[in-house]
Amino acid sequence: MPRWLLPLGLMSLGLLLAGCSGSGGGGPPPGAEAPGPAPCSGNCASSLSFLTLSDVEQVIAQAVAEAQARGRPATVAVVDRVGNVLGVFRMSGAADEVLISSGTGTRGGLEGVAVVPDTLAAIAKAMTGAYLSSEGNAFSTRTASQIVQEHFNPGERFAPGGPLFGVQFSQLPCSDLLARFTAGTTAGPKRSPLGLAADPGGFPLYKAGTPVGGIGVMADGEYGLDLDVTDRDLELDELIALAGSFGFAAPAERRGDQITVEGKTLRFSDATFADLLSDPPAAPAFAALDGVAGNRAAVAGYTAGAIVAGLAFGQPGSGIRPDALDYPGLDAFVLSDDADLERYRPMAGTEGADALTAAEVAEILRQALTVANRARAQIRRPLGSPARVSISVVDSAGTILGIARSRDAPVFGLDVSLQKARTAALLSGDQAAAALTALPDAVYLDSGLVELARVSPGDYVPAVRAFLGSGTALADGAVAFSARAVGNLARPFYPDGVDGRDPGPFSKGAGEASAFSTGLQLDLVYNGLIQHVAFVLGAAPDVPQNCTGITGFDSGFVSSAPIAGLANGLQIFPGGVPVYRGDTLVGGVGVSGDGIDQDDMIAFLGVSEAGRLLGSFDNAPTPVRADTLMPFGARLRYVNCPQAPFIGSSEQEACSGR
Repeated sequence: MPRWLLPLGLMSLGLLLAGCSGSGGGGPPPGAEAPGPAPCSGNCASSLSFLTLSDVEQVIAQAVAEAQARGRPATVAVVDRVGNVLGVFRMSGAADEVLISSGTGTRGGLEGVAVVPDTLAAIAKAMTGAYLSSEGNAFSTRTASQIVQEHFNPGERFAPGGPLFGVQFSQLPCSDLLARFTAGTTAGPKRSPLGLAADPGGFPLYKAGTPVGGIGVMADGEYGLDLDVTDRDLELDELIALAGSFGFAAPAERRGDQITVEGKTLRFSDATFADLLSDPPAAPAFAALDGVAGNRAAVAGYTAGAIVAGLAFGQPGSGIRPDALDYPGLDAFVLSDDADLERYRPMAGTEGADALTAAEVAEILRQALTVANRARAQIRRPLGSPARVSISVVDSAGTILGIARSRDAPVFGLDVSLQKARTAALLSGDQAAAALTALPDAVYLDSGLVELARVSPGDYVPAVRAFLGSGTALADGAVAFSARAVGNLARPFYPDGVDGRDPGPFSKGAGEASAFSTGLQLDLVYNGLIQHVAFVLGAAPDVPQNCTGITGFDSGFVSSAPIAGLANGLQIFPGGVPVYRGDTLVGGVGVSGDGIDQDDMIAFLGVSEAGRLLGSFDNAPTPVRADTLMPFGARLRYVNCPQAPFIGSSEQEACSGR
């Protein structure tokens, strides 16, 4: 039993608690890549695209064999593409806790928390590999590490933050969008216990060119980051996970190290198959390891301990399937439940006479899909592929009015697009200040049960007001905030990338900010993450399906004034805009998928084109957009649309004048 499960006596419920590939060399050797005459580009997934029971056993056995060759016991997790946990194997002697640390000496946030079971870290890594990847791109947790830190690339002074700064706090266990484990494999997408991971040791798994899941490994005891992408790290977790992926490895043409962002090549793995000490094809059968080298692990909320086959992505029953009702000719996909009923068909808003109608919501989604199908993806191969994205529409209260997605869009974008839409809607309205002020403190833990600090989400309100020079900011609805503008205010330096400047008002300052301590974004959900860890350890009920308004461990995790409009958390990178009917805020649109500038453009033009057709709503009026503000002499950004963004067209400045 972990050391922090001690009687507290403080809890009214009687609970217990405590507190990319670049330099690594070439691609996989023959036999490790996905077979086929050419890599897939978005249309290969079929009813046969899933991990079988024997596939899962093979992946685990190969990873265990490498861990044995290195004399380091590991915990190995395998998931399918929609996040069902297909198996967790814990080797005898594996450490039962991990330390969360960025390695920067930062204090606060999740830094220094040492109560997280190794099984949760392994699952989060596997989900990250599965959720970030598609037929057009293969990203690992090392890729994730490169794109979520305060500089891109990490360690480059005076460089802006990572393009997906903040995405690590998506797919949260408290999300109201993501499904929970019941028994066996059921419709996804499923929640992740720690959000997305940036600790090397998680890879996507492919069959015949299409992603079918992910593997995650925890062996070194630290859940951290890669702070220096200029060197080559042969990390234990990554080596073991790489061995497990043999025969299911990402096609070399789709790996992150074949993709550039802002002129910088992404990372995939510092390890190659030549670095392995074991021979994966010669790994013992799983049956010879089960109960000998270790045991299958049951993890509350994720798996009962069995090894099971995965689901075929995009097929009925997987939770993501083709649309048959609302988006003809657009190759759209929708979310569905276990009975294959669509979860989020377009519906009317809930906020007064000006609310969006179901027809308006449907048109926004259709126009956004149309723009996406024309747009050139940024982080997808082959070059010239259309952007594959997820799109969410909410009303001004954050209620989900509709969700649709492109074929083969990465799964992580579903939850993220909803976060972006809700972020734009809430912070552009007049209720944000009151909602934040009513929330309970985030109670930070240091190692085990030691309380390090308390942070009130309400403290960010006066910080924003002082920063913007407005005594009524977040309470008057006077500024339309896009997700990009919120991200500007949530960076550890303002302007973003100018080292030595003060942080934005939604961020932490020097010595407190890191990828595990992002400011308001984390503080809104911190207690919920800790409650979920306690649940997995049998010390608390599971976290509710609202990430906000949860009290700390000392108060027994009581729900107090949750913000319905941020039920799955806040997001702080681009791709979300508010929607207005005249001067009245009526909702928000979020887009996430194949590049942040593309996300901005698809959301912005989707609203504009739908509004032009229907003549009843539009993007925010220009005078109230956040880019009219220049705090400390540096203009906030609203949207950033790419130049010449459309396939087969030389059109420039597609967003100009909208």
